[in-house]
Amino acid sequence: MFELKVRKVGKSLGVVLPQEVIANLNIKEGAALYLTESPGGGYQLVPYAPEFEQKLKKAEDIMNRYRATLHVLAQ
Repeated sequence: MFELKVRKVGKSLGVVLPQEVIANLNIKEGAALYLTESPGGGYQLVPYAPEFEQKLKKAEDIMNRYRATLHVLAQ
């Protein structure tokens, strides 16, 4: 667990991420982060869009089920 300090940034508020968190998230300056609501009422900060991950899993499922058909169509 990391304690983050909330600071004023212009007219907004922001937090500064420790180097260890930046390394673990594998992010660079300007990267997008997504704050998602957790089932227990908390929040989770992730470096990917959860909706995109769900769509990608569905696409992979479709590609696996119709692999032969897609192979024929690709020719």
